[in-house]
Amino acid sequence: MTKIEDAIVHDIEDDVKPKTWKQRLWNVTKLVLKLVITSALLYYVFSKVHFSDVKSRLIHANYWWMLAGVFFYFASMVASSWRLLSFFKSINLRLDPRFNFRLYLLGIFYNFLLPGGIGGDGYKIYLLNKTYKLPAKKVFTAILFDRLSGLWAIGLIIVCLKVFIPQIPIHIAIPASIFFAGTLIYYFVVKKFFKEFARHFFKGHAKAVLVQTFQVLTIIMILLGQDFSGKFAPYLLAFLVSAVAAVVPVTIGGAGARELVFQKSAVFFHIDAGLGIYISISFYLISLLVALTGIYYLLRPERLQEGLPTAEEIKE
Repeated sequence: MTKIEDAIVHDIEDDVKPKTWKQRLWNVTKLVLKLVITSALLYYVFSKVHFSDVKSRLIHANYWWMLAGVFFYFASMVASSWRLLSFFKSINLRLDPRFNFRLYLLGIFYNFLLPGGIGGDGYKIYLLNKTYKLPAKKVFTAILFDRLSGLWAIGLIIVCLKVFIPQIPIHIAIPASIFFAGTLIYYFVVKKFFKEFARHFFKGHAKAVLVQTFQVLTIIMILLGQDFSGKFAPYLLAFLVSAVAAVVPVTIGGAGARELVFQKSAVFFHIDAGLGIYISISFYLISLLVALTGIYYLLRPERLQEGLPTAEEIKE
């Protein structure tokens, strides 16, 4: 095992099974810091937007449309799990799709409900390394490219939405050219330095577009649940930017960060700040609802292991 692999495994194992009081204290400290930052951001946002407006929208929402939003978000998780398989195949790791999806649900549960310790990605690395003795660096890189493909897809959709948002005073050719050039550089780096991931590059990134499309549809369902009949594009753009902000792991499940982006976007895009915050909170609640399904595999780990392929079966 290389020094990098050793460090990755060591850090993850420390989170899974803290060995000293200092490690336990650090995990608790991280959780407290996230709670403080999340609370501070939400306090700031609701000092600018009346909470009563958001509460009223939540109470009077059309829950059939909200249920449709849950469906599309769940579909995005299925597609996201499917996307991850493409990057695992790049390192000759061929997991059963059902086992991979169960592991994915458990992972998002870890991300939401255990924010101070190991995250979902860390748990995947830990389990796959422990079960198959796979190089942790390879699994880590596969998951990293899975995340990068999601950011790439967000960038693509943001560029497409520019057509419908005249408030942004630049020609569509400028962001489109920047995105195209960035994509070429991105692919060149993958082709040059991460050759094994070039094999499924286009397939994995096409699946990433599908994932983000389902999440955009989730937001559209939330808006329709408010009998919304205005322009969708500014709200969708604000959501995608907030999704990027939520990637930074300083809040609990992105709460606070998303709301802040919507609140700031309201002035620039001339959108309803209350509706924007409502969208953000509704998306968080839908995400939390789906994440809670992962607790089943925490309580019954034997069901997670059902169909777990052998070390020989996962390789070509």
